[in-house]
Amino acid sequence: MRVMISIASCHIRPDCRLLLLAVALSAVGFVNPKPLAAQTHDQTTVERKVVNRVEPEYPETLKRLYIGGVVKVEAVVSANGTVESTQLIGGSPILGQSAMKAIKQWKYAPSGSKEKLVVQMEFDPHR
Repeated sequence: MRVMISIASCHIRPDCRLLLLAVALSAVGFVNPKPLAAQTHDQTTVERKVVNRVEPEYPETLKRLYIGGVVKVEAVVSANGTVESTQLIGGSPILGQSAMKAIKQWKYAPSGSKEKLVVQMEFDPHR
């Protein structure tokens, strides 16, 4: 998807141009190029249970500056329940590093095969 915005040729006050640009760029972030079918989940899928969960450390600098957010991490979980690898797929890279470090220590219930799971984790500086 390509979005083209030309605010130079519009008759907009200079102080409003940045606001308009920020709104336009944030709107682009809400557009998801995946088709709807790829976003739906099979109702028969059973989530693997986390047996041992380690909470992530909140980076002190970000917490002090009240910077938070949601991160999404893809975790490859072996059949015996250990997390083999993680990859950040969304959110702040700094918060993502903390989340991935914690998720690598998680232990899941055993299953018949290796799986890729998406873990969403929220960092709220007000807690």
